[in-house]
Amino acid sequence: MKQIGITGGKGGTGKSTVATALAVELGKRHKVLLVDADVDCPNDHLLLGIEREKIRTVFQRIPKWNFEKCVKCGKCAEVCKTHAVFAVKGKLPIFLPQQCNGCGACVISCSSKAITWAKKEIGYVFKGKKHGIDFISGELKINEAVSEFVVNELKEEVKKIEKGYDFVLVDTAAGTHCDVISALEGSSIALAVTEPTPLGKHDLELIMKLLKRLGIKFEIVLNRFEEGREKLIEKVAESNGKKIASKIPYSKKIMKDYSKGIPVKHESIEKIAELVE
Repeated sequence: MKQIGITGGKGGTGKSTVATALAVELGKRHKVLLVDADVDCPNDHLLLGIEREKIRTVFQRIPKWNFEKCVKCGKCAEVCKTHAVFAVKGKLPIFLPQQCNGCGACVISCSSKAITWAKKEIGYVFKGKKHGIDFISGELKINEAVSEFVVNELKEEVKKIEKGYDFVLVDTAAGTHCDVISALEGSSIALAVTEPTPLGKHDLELIMKLLKRLGIKFEIVLNRFEEGREKLIEKVAESNGKKIASKIPYSKKIMKDYSKGIPVKHESIEKIAELVE
């Protein structure tokens, strides 16, 4: 099994476009699992027209107060870095579960042992199948904050079945934060998807730094390519000892297919498939 991360520092560069198109292309010759790990805003199933089936609910631990034991000291609020606990000395604390990340500082700080553990529902894991590929995705529940917990649960589901596939493609969220790192873990190669703009250049530099720190080999994919506009990205690539591995054109046909849920079919996608095979 070969795991490929499809990532990028900036949102909207076309990670999902590349991930879905590459999955379908590789699926013509191999057994492929596509993983949508952008749990804050999963959309691969929309691009592929997949009807998802929920297979798992994700929970996060949260503190629970026994107010009969509470001495109203306010220490639980003092140590809470996410401001999920509000307390005035001499008054019972107020808990805001949506802001809690389950760190446990309040439990440890409570000398009267008035705080134990409960749990809350924070997200879901789904599965589906279409275009000759299998699909699994995570989704963070609205108004919840800790997306990496959902990514971790999603990756646990993937570990159960990954040995049955030739390729596992992981479509990450944008950025370089914890849920992206969790999604990329285990990848033998990553595709850094960017666009020929100053923002694309800046965020490509960020994601390359992350991939180097994680020790993951990577190739650069330039989306929305137009003749003469690639020099910005070429300079960044060359300064890192790289070349642009594939260029996906800025095309009305691609945009129309995208809007209809039709995977991109283009020689640039075929080139990426040859590169990772």
